[in-house]
Amino acid sequence: PCSNMSNNGGCVYYFLWANIVGNISKIQINLILPHKVLFKDIFVYLCHTLSCGQFFVSHSRKSCMSLPDFCNSASSQQGEVESGTRRKLNRLLSFQRFFHASRLLRGLASHSPGSLHILDNDYLGQAAHMLSKVETWNFDIFLFDRLTNGNSLVTLMCHLFNVCDLIHHFQLDMVKLHRFLGMVQDDYHSNNPYHNAVHAADVTQAMYCYMKEPRLAEQLTPLDGFLGLMAAAAHDVDHPGVNQPFLMKTRHHLASLYQNTSVLESHHWRSTVGMLRESGLLSHLPANISQDIEQQLGSLILATDISRQNEFLVTFREHLDNQDLDLQLASHRHFMLQIALKCADVCNPCRDWELSRQWSERVCEEFYRQGDLERKLNMEISPLCDKLTDSVPAVQIGFISYIVQPLFQEWQRFTEPSLLSQMMMSNLHKNKDRWSRLWCVHAASETQPHSED
Repeated sequence: PCSNMSNNGGCVYYFLWANIVGNISKIQINLILPHKVLFKDIFVYLCHTLSCGQFFVSHSRKSCMSLPDFCNSASSQQGEVESGTRRKLNRLLSFQRFFHASRLLRGLASHSPGSLHILDNDYLGQAAHMLSKVETWNFDIFLFDRLTNGNSLVTLMCHLFNVCDLIHHFQLDMVKLHRFLGMVQDDYHSNNPYHNAVHAADVTQAMYCYMKEPRLAEQLTPLDGFLGLMAAAAHDVDHPGVNQPFLMKTRHHLASLYQNTSVLESHHWRSTVGMLRESGLLSHLPANISQDIEQQLGSLILATDISRQNEFLVTFREHLDNQDLDLQLASHRHFMLQIALKCADVCNPCRDWELSRQWSERVCEEFYRQGDLERKLNMEISPLCDKLTDSVPAVQIGFISYIVQPLFQEWQRFTEPSLLSQMMMSNLHKNKDRWSRLWCVHAASETQPHSED
């Protein structure tokens, strides 16, 4: 059949593998083959993915447990393994990816900034059209995630690394880059309503918009761009779907490991470093440079700790009041990357209403799940986590008033203000007013039965 491949429009091949993880011994792969595609192209790629541990073999880093795992980890373990295997197989069974990866290995791939290396052909046009407008604020990350078959984070990062010329500047290996990004995306828990890979992609897109702000863009170096995008993509990796107080109350091993200080953020950072080293993405760089990158990534990710909000806000306000920000200084650029990442992490209320509403409902659903678990464990229910008393409008009004609005008011001052910051503040005020109206309706519906009695 191999000799006739160039004469056939499509073939079905059976690959028999021995000693593969699990009981899978035979894999049927349906390939829609263009003319003049060699069997060795497919075979080279499959061998490479096996050697890299990408085919059915997950990396061995220790991760924290997601929220459902607290309830019933043992009974669901087998199902999760099977489901994870199916997801990996579905992502890999794309001939477009097989063929392009084989061209990468042979050095034949295009390096044009607009090229998309990992999209299936069916969705290439629609997703590419969206990526051509990736710096617009109304970018619909939910639609983009559907168009990329759940690979929004990997696809977005590969595109942005191309657009920013980071692959060429840092001489990154495309196979290692794709492997690292795949590991990051897979380490987000898809069963989290909010803290999942789509949230990471949304924050990354927002971070890119902020780094394109004129006052910042003209001063940022390639290293700054690399750090900003990497930190945004990995800032919540392996998030368990519960907050730090819950981990402390349940004496989780992460709380003990990080001594109850920035527990989740420290775990996100350390997990990212582990994946960087496991993938070998930076192995070609001198040790002192790769170590510096790891430390700066840690500084950025740790800045997303919401308990440090006032610390950063006060410092930011002082810089603006004193007009002493000098973006030619590496330390000041790093501080602004920290502020930009903090803004990107909480920017949902600054989006258009439809996008903002979806994120609001998702984060509250995650809060409510934690509250239900705390109720089940006879623990005190954490603030904002009681679905019986904490309505979505009330949670969002408080979040906007005390966290988002003060931060973005200072960001608007920094941008002097830009068109983007004006648009975000306009959306923020409109969304807050809308949540206020919804809260009034909710409050009235709560009191209505009592008035009838």
